[in-house]
Amino acid sequence: MKQILVRYINIILGAIVAAFALEEFLVPANILDGGIVGTSIIISSITPISLSILTVCLNLPFVLVGAKQLEKSFLPRTIVAMGVFSLFLEIFNRWHYDATYDALLATVFGGLILGAGVGLIIRNGGCLDGTETVAIMVAKKTSLSVGQIVLVCNIIIYLIAGILFGLDRALYSLLTYFITSRIVDYINTGLDQGKAVMIITDQGRVIAEDIYKTLGRTVTFLSGEGLLSGEKTVLYCVITRMELPLIRKIIEKDDYSAFMTISDVSEIIGHHIKNSESKIYTKL
Repeated sequence: MKQILVRYINIILGAIVAAFALEEFLVPANILDGGIVGTSIIISSITPISLSILTVCLNLPFVLVGAKQLEKSFLPRTIVAMGVFSLFLEIFNRWHYDATYDALLATVFGGLILGAGVGLIIRNGGCLDGTETVAIMVAKKTSLSVGQIVLVCNIIIYLIAGILFGLDRALYSLLTYFITSRIVDYINTGLDQGKAVMIITDQGRVIAEDIYKTLGRTVTFLSGEGLLSGEKTVLYCVITRMELPLIRKIIEKDDYSAFMTISDVSEIIGHHIKNSESKIYTKL
């Protein structure tokens, strides 16, 4: 229950942040988001229908259809996200505090803040835009990827924006889309990003114990064989970016003959042991 509550709190917070970015940065400068939200902004600008109502009315059918293809918890989380998003769009619209009318500032900071809000929602299993759910369904029946389908939909939206608001607004909107998508990716993968370290050595046991004493990280022993050097011990360990300098110092010691490679790990799932008080397993 605690985990579920934290997820919903994050979804609500993300929806509020996304609504703030739209109403206080992007909409006043006539800069669009992509997908159904971008379509809602266009319709809202040429009709008396409010943006908050349009985002719910246009998104809900797509979400209901797409929810059948996703996990059961997706629908309630998305309904909460859209409900809070719509509510705060109305609140911020009546607030009448526009952060900036400068197009470049609105593009950059609006994209950053919007990406943070949307990324927080997606990270916790919700969704603000029905375009992705439709893209998932279409991708299953075609050779196109979800990203390609979403990009095509957004290009069409930005072409319409160029006709209505001018080519410069369409280009600013496209730039906002790339900034937002980059921040969303970072929040969903970058926050958990670690480093996978693979060490090839003749002194596997000694180095493993040194890593354990210094970092509190356990390692996995693998067997390897060099073309010229014969049998080798291969150590595999996942660490954080902050721990990388420490493990470099261990490997760079003069009395260790070791070869190390480092690669990115986008996400860590499961139990990642870090406990310097545990007993080291000794092979009999």
